[in-house]
Amino acid sequence: MSSEAWFTLLVGVVALERLAELVTSKRNAAWSRARGGRETGQRHYAVMVVLHSGLLAGALAETWARRPAFVPVLGWTMLALVLASQALRWWCISTLGPRWNTRVIVVPGLAPVAAGPYRWLRHPNYVAVVVEGFALPLVHTAWITAAVFTACNAALLAVRIRVEEAALATLPGAPGAAGVAGAGR
Repeated sequence: MSSEAWFTLLVGVVALERLAELVTSKRNAAWSRARGGRETGQRHYAVMVVLHSGLLAGALAETWARRPAFVPVLGWTMLALVLASQALRWWCISTLGPRWNTRVIVVPGLAPVAAGPYRWLRHPNYVAVVVEGFALPLVHTAWITAAVFTACNAALLAVRIRVEEAALATLPGAPGAAGVAGAGR
């Protein structure tokens, strides 16, 4: 099997993982809304979906169109980072439990979560997103996709984090609160 085919398989596995996240997110968003949760930041959500879908499509398109060489030291290092980012993401999801979803939904009266990775980082899931965003394409030396996604994601995260911080400020224990619903939480 060619390195491009192996990379396609990897991106397919990541896409399946994203679908599992979306199923979890939909269930958790319903949980939050049933408890009076209010969503903010809807305007940037569609951009986020397109950007994250573009990461997967772009990495594949670049790999198959340019056919860059697989560089073992880079590829294996980046694969380790991809796996670490997935572990961090699911640690965030399991820590927040039903409060985690890909939208920014705050349930009034719930105290912020300060366990798991939220003990040390304010937005640990975004660390996972940033690392995966450059590491996944670089597994197969798709540096254009890595650079474009990283730049676009930085702009999106500036908006997203501002929205989340405003939502967090409404919770008991704010302003130093951490850990609420949302992809980055």
